[in-house]
Amino acid sequence: MKKVLLIATFFSIFNGSFSICSAQKLTGRDVIQKVKDRPDGDTRYGEMELTLRKKNGTTRQRKVISWAMDEGKDTKKMMFFTYPGDVKGTGFLTWDYDQIGKEDAKWLYLPAMKKTRRISGSSSKTDYFMGTDFTYDDMGSRHVDDDTHKLLREEMKDGHKCWVVESVPVDKHEIYSRKVSWIRQDCLTAAYVEYYDKLNKLHRVLTISDVKQVQGFWTIQKMEMKNVQTEHSTLIVVKNSQYNVKVDKSLFTVAKLEKGL
Repeated sequence: MKKVLLIATFFSIFNGSFSICSAQKLTGRDVIQKVKDRPDGDTRYGEMELTLRKKNGTTRQRKVISWAMDEGKDTKKMMFFTYPGDVKGTGFLTWDYDQIGKEDAKWLYLPAMKKTRRISGSSSKTDYFMGTDFTYDDMGSRHVDDDTHKLLREEMKDGHKCWVVESVPVDKHEIYSRKVSWIRQDCLTAAYVEYYDKLNKLHRVLTISDVKQVQGFWTIQKMEMKNVQTEHSTLIVVKNSQYNVKVDKSLFTVAKLEKGL
């Protein structure tokens, strides 16, 4: 079983507890591995509302529905935009492989052009997804050993005791030189992540502010990625999360991506 998409980018939880003594023996890699390994069901469904905000305060809205299915240690995910009209029907398909060194497969379907674009490895690391502040790579699952991890310290963050882990990508083509994550010790989701650019200046900040249990699984329900250099931000609110839903394998194919909802 593997972590959810989005974003995810995003961070899993582990149903376990650790004494202060055992926690001190953890390495940075141990923490990230436990984050990745948390149970989250074999299939998942969710609805997301995205708010893209410019520096001047103007906003754009997006709505997305998504599914995910684990196949062994690999994960396949499909999402479609449902709102507004100019992006409705746009689809994004990912096959995330757990094998180190094996490049994930990503496809973006643009209905207005009736064209499917295969997202290359180099583009996925540096290009932003559909005008958001998340890269295509952020939308998939990273292998633990795609980065080297160092446990820096333990400290409180937004009222939660956290492990602070620095992760440096092995591939120097990544958009960031390093990231620092505050991982909550109670549920092993990230509370806060800082991304630094190639000049080691703070580039983006991810803030996760709403984590609740759904069907017994800790679920991230609100996250915001802000580019502190451009002052552009993307807020994602996750709704109607469901686990172990019935999903046909044929959903996660390029043919279904192009057929749409």
